[in-house]
This record gives sequence, structure tokens and C-alpha cells, in this order.
Amino acid sequence: MKKIYHILLFLVVALFFFSACNDEWKEEQYEHYVSFKAPLNDLGVTQIYVSYKADEVSNYKLPVVVSGSTLNQQDMTVNIALDPDTLEVLNYERFQNRTDLYYEQLRDTFFTMPSTVDIKAGEDVALLNIDFNFKNIDLADKWILPLTIVPDTENQAYTPHPRKHYKKALLRVMPFNDYSGTYGAANLKTYIKGSENGAPIVKSNIQLYVVDDHTVFFYAGMVDENRMDRHNYKVYAELDEETNEVRLFSDNPDMIFESYSTPTFTVDEQMDVTRPYLLKRTIIIEGIDFSFRDYSTSDVVDFDFTVRGQIAMERRINTQIPDEDQAIEW
Repeated sequence: MKKIYHILLFLVVALFFFSACNDEWKEEQYEHYVSFKAPLNDLGVTQIYVSYKADEVSNYKLPVVVSGSTLNQQDMTVNIALDPDTLEVLNYERFQNRTDLYYEQLRDTFFTMPSTVDIKAGEDVALLNIDFNFKNIDLADKWILPLTIVPDTENQAYTPHPRKHYKKALLRVMPFNDYSGTYGAANLKTYIKGSENGAPIVKSNIQLYVVDDHTVFFYAGMVDENRMDRHNYKVYAELDEETNEVRLFSDNPDMIFESYSTPTFTVDEQMDVTRPYLLKRTIIIEGIDFSFRDYSTSDVVDFDFTVRGQIAMERRINTQIPDEDQAIEW
């Protein structure tokens, strides 16, 4: 009989603790802080890809979220503002006195956005609509759209997240078209002019940046975005979809650019074998053969280079996702 009482007592105590645990999770475990969903990469920024449209507006939706273990129960109007101060701090901490490498704040001619976003009661996420107009943008500059959540000092209807990486967003804006992106460049060889039979200089990858719907640019030879004079060494590639020919040219006469061939490009599309919803689009640009002069590396002598070979990029597209910028696996 005594044993039965012990068992009943144990069950009562267990039921009490079980109920207490359940009641505990009905209450908020954290705080209803407001933050951006903008995770940082290893460069301290959030890289976003937005489709390039020459004469149209491209839209990007930045999530604004309410944290916590329970559902948000009140309407909020969250104030959003530009944050040049945080961008200034990032630039100095990352690049120190190398001002040529600094990120630049995106000019207001390239975007429009509201100053507030509404989060309704019963919802934990709202979307900040940012409209971009990329016409005439120069991607040799590294554009950042710095945003911050402004505290509601008047009504105190919400509290920005206390951690700065949550209440701030440093958006590295990267417009893209059908041909921009990171290409494998193992077969693109750079030679000192006159020594084309010698050992080449090779980069593993090369970045192609948007100019317009059918034109991209890349940096000649071993120049990349870490060169302070990178603006002087842009090689433009205009792709003709009717002839599949590529016209290479430069807008800098001091570069003494000369193309010796008419490169061609091919686009091959195949569905992935293991993931049948995934479209693999491969772009190959071959027959590249040009020369250019590096006139700014040395104050004493100019260097002439020949560049030959091909580059290739595979873009993976999830056909189940309707939004193009979200469908591409960057």
C-alpha cells in the first residue's frame, strides 16, 4: 500500500512539473526586438543580387523581422534611415588608409525606398521594398546601401535589436544580367607581349560586371577590384545573341587595347540529374585574343601584355522559384 502511495506521489509531482514547463513556453522567452534579415559575409557586408533592367525599375525586398518565441501582438511602424556613419566605420576598420578600396554609398539616383515599413499584429515579418534603377551605374565602384532601424523614441512601439549587426544592413548591391558573374579563368592566359611561348600568368576566376542588358566588363590581365587604378583597365564585352559573337573594346586610349579576333559564346542548358528542378546554364566565351598596356604599375616603364584563351561560367537556377534573383544559386 505504501508503495502505491509513493507511485501516486511521484505521478502528481511529475504532472506538476510537466504543467509548469508547458506554461513556461506560453510566455515570451526573449524580447520582441526588430531587426533586418541581412547576414554578413566574410567582407563584413551583405551581398545582394538584383536583376539589371536598363529602362525599368528592379525591386528588392529586404525582410524586417520581429524576434521572440511568441507571435507579435501589436501593429508597428518601423522607421528606416540611411546610415553613412556605420559605412564610414566599416571602411576604416577594414581598409585603414587605402581609401581607393573604400565602399561608396549608393547614390540616391540609383534607388528609392520608403522611410517606414509596417508590421501588423499577428505577423513577425514585413518586407522593405527597395526600387533600383541601375542605368549608367559604374560597377568599378563598390556600391553599398547602408541602412539602420531608427528607435521609436516617441511612441516606443518597438525596440531595435541591441546588436548592431541585426539592426543595421550594409547591402553590397550587385546588379546582374544573363552574362555577368564569376567565370572560371584557368584557360585564360596572360603573357608578356612578345613572350607568348613562355609561361603564362593565370587567374583561377574572373568577374564580369554589368554594363547593360547585353554588355559586361572585366579587368584586363591581372588587374582586379583591389587595384586603385582599376577604372583604367576595363575591357568591355558586348554579346550579340543573333550571331553569338563577342565584341571586345576599351574606352581608355592610354590602355592601347587591340583585339586580334572575334570571340564567340555558347549557352548550354541542362537539367540536373539528381535535382531535376535545377537548371544548369553554362556560358562559354572562347577565342579571346587581345593585348593591352599597363602604364601605371611602374613610373619608369610600361608593360605590354597579350591575353588569350576562354572563360566559362555555370549558373544554377531553381525553376521552382519564380523570382529570378532568388532562383539563382549564387
